[in-house]
Amino acid sequence: MRFASLGSGSAGNCMVIEQASTRLLLDCGFGLNEVVKRLQKLRLEPEKITGILVTHEHDDHVKGAFKFAEKYGVPVWLSHGTFKMIEHFLPVNAQAMVNIIDSHSKFHIEQIEITPYPVPHDAREPTQFAFTDGNHKLGVLTDAGSTTPHIEQVLSHCDALVLECNHDLHMLENGPYAWPLKKRVGGRLGHLDNKSAASLLAKLDNRKLKHIIAAHLSAKNNKPVLAKQALSRVLNCEADWVGIADQVEGFAWRSFN
Repeated sequence: MRFASLGSGSAGNCMVIEQASTRLLLDCGFGLNEVVKRLQKLRLEPEKITGILVTHEHDDHVKGAFKFAEKYGVPVWLSHGTFKMIEHFLPVNAQAMVNIIDSHSKFHIEQIEITPYPVPHDAREPTQFAFTDGNHKLGVLTDAGSTTPHIEQVLSHCDALVLECNHDLHMLENGPYAWPLKKRVGGRLGHLDNKSAASLLAKLDNRKLKHIIAAHLSAKNNKPVLAKQALSRVLNCEADWVGIADQVEGFAWRSFN
């Protein structure tokens, strides 16, 4: 199994998880043409995508999902709450491609087993995911304002973890956002800051961890060096060992070999 990012941040989010011939998009928050262009940088053809998983209804996660699905005949998996929030935006006949999931029940898409789990975020029924090929486990957590014991359980024993480090508390407090937006971002249903992400990481069993990547960094309220420092302190590793999911470049393929 290997994974990569097409981009991560408030301007759009999309990851690719691949096992053999199974290729899944986790979110699709860029326009159709932009998704295709970014897939080409990873040497992937859009026709070879097996399915799309949608975490929640915010535009930076779902913008291109159904246009991509309709054009390339790709099914979509999402929670009932997320579906109801975007149902009226769907293209004609798009509902035929929709698979409603239970956010507490594992399921398979071909060669990948997927564990969905609910998260605290200001959306209807936001769901994040962990993936396994039977040998290795990838956990992904973004768009969560706080953690829960269930999140900690799901993300323990990962071989790879993509973890939100949205903002630095000091930068958010003194940054350009209006107060209501600062309150939303920093609230229990907003986004994880560097310190909170590090605190969550410290609660996990990380003995198998081979990859750690900070994701969904705010362009105005965080810096990669701050996210790297926060996570590396917990893992007692060099700061440069912590990867960054960039808004423009995402990150290149990573595998477990």
